[in-house]
Amino acid sequence: MSWNIWIRQIHRWTSILFVAVVILIFALLGAGREPASWVYLLPLLPLALLALTGLYLFALPYAARWRRA
Repeated sequence: MSWNIWIRQIHRWTSILFVAVVILIFALLGAGREPASWVYLLPLLPLALLALTGLYLFALPYAARWRRA
């Protein structure tokens, strides 16, 4: 597999993980349980990875156009 396909797969699975963690936090809050303060920091790691892979995927078409010119 090429790097682009790996980056896309990582981006997709990380987004699923991010959404699951956010839903879990809201479910805990909705159930009346106050989670520990470190639980609110859990989405930051997948969010950082999403930002990096998203920027890479955003730049791909521009890089391809730049290489063709």
